[in-house]
Amino acid sequence: MKLLVTLLMLACAALAQTPDLKSASGYPKMVQKQVTGWIERAAEKMPEEEYAFKPDPAVRSFGQILGHVADADYLFCSAALGEKSPSPGVEKSKTTKTELMSALHDAFAYCNRAYDALTDASANETVKAFSGERNKLGVLWFNASHNLEHYGNLVVYMRLKGIVPPSSEPKPQ
Repeated sequence: MKLLVTLLMLACAALAQTPDLKSASGYPKMVQKQVTGWIERAAEKMPEEEYAFKPDPAVRSFGQILGHVADADYLFCSAALGEKSPSPGVEKSKTTKTELMSALHDAFAYCNRAYDALTDASANETVKAFSGERNKLGVLWFNASHNLEHYGNLVVYMRLKGIVPPSSEPKPQ
């Protein structure tokens, strides 16, 4: 009997962490979780000596993209939370792999608060964002889309260096 209760509790806990993909709030949470995992893994996989790599002088380096993503997550998610952005200016102040990985982790943890607070009931609440008013769902969708856009940049940089990006790694069996 104890085993059955324990298994039921574990199943409930697992379900509680799985977003409801039929809800307005569930899908962006899932997308954000997936893309931030890929970005963090990309940051881990890229050797530190390649953080300054730019495929063209006119674009951001690999490390600058990571810093930009961290800064943007603070910007978007603080708006969704109705808070002043606590962004430490990561893109302009952090350059090492360790600094950027830590800054990304902190930014994603901050942003998780906004995604965790998003419910179907709160999705249409408006907040001040980008010189206007937007609903929370739109702000967080824009954030997830922005992260996906820049993950695409990181994928190209990794491929140019012969590194398989996290989203293309074989699935564990």
